[in-house]
Amino acid sequence: MKKAVIAARFPFPLEVKKGETVQWCACGLSQNQPWCDGSHRGTDFVPVTITARRDQIVFFCGCKHSKRGEICDGSHARLERS
Repeated sequence: MKKAVIAARFPFPLEVKKGETVQWCACGLSQNQPWCDGSHRGTDFVPVTITARRDQIVFFCGCKHSKRGEICDGSHARLERS
């Protein structure tokens, strides 16, 4: 698997609390989007570990094609429909 699977064509706006650590799914295979559930095993993908620096809402990428990694950059709007 060379490219991430498009898990969603929208971001996941989720609240994170200061000091909270989460693992964002980079492969798109997790059944618990946008969080990693270990489904990447056997691929070259690894989850991205994030520790929140402050309480905030983060727009986590759902399409897995953002140029900003786990943060949505609107790439989902430019993906081809299959």
